[in-house]
Amino acid sequence: MNKLSHVSEEGKAKMVDVTAKPDLLRRAVARGKIVLEPGTVALIRENKIKKGAALTVAEIAGIQGGKQTSNLIPLCHPLLITHIEVTATLEETGVTVVATTRCKGATGIEMEALTAVSTALLTVYDMCKAVDKKMVIGEIQLVEKTKEEV
Repeated sequence: MNKLSHVSEEGKAKMVDVTAKPDLLRRAVARGKIVLEPGTVALIRENKIKKGAALTVAEIAGIQGGKQTSNLIPLCHPLLITHIEVTATLEETGVTVVATTRCKGATGIEMEALTAVSTALLTVYDMCKAVDKKMVIGEIQLVEKTKEEV
C-alpha cells in the first residue's frame, strides 16, 4: 500500500506541498444519481416542483459547489478552475448528474468534479423533499481523470 500523502510522519493531517510540481492541463469527470419516485419524476418533467426548475437549479448549484471545494474539504488546494460543466438529466428512475471540470495547475481537479455532482444531487433532494420521502442519492464516482503537458 502506498504511503498516505496527507499524513505527516507524526500522524498529523497536512496539506501536500505541490510547489515544485509543474502546471499541467487537468480534467476530471464525475457522475452520480438520485433515485426518485415516479410521481416526482413526473413533477420535474412537467416543471411542477414548487421550488422551481429542479434540473436548472441543480446545475447552477453544482457549478457553485465545485467552485467552493477548497472551502469545504480541509486539505484540498484552492485551484484556478477554468471550466465547470454540470448536466442534470431526468431519467425514468431519477436524475443523473455529470460534472466535467478543468484547470491548469499542479494538482488534480477531481475533488471539484465530485463536489459539483454531490452539490447538484443534494439540490435535487432539497427541491423534491416535500413530495418524495424515499429519495436515495448514490453511485457518486470519478469517471475520468486526465492530465497533459501545457
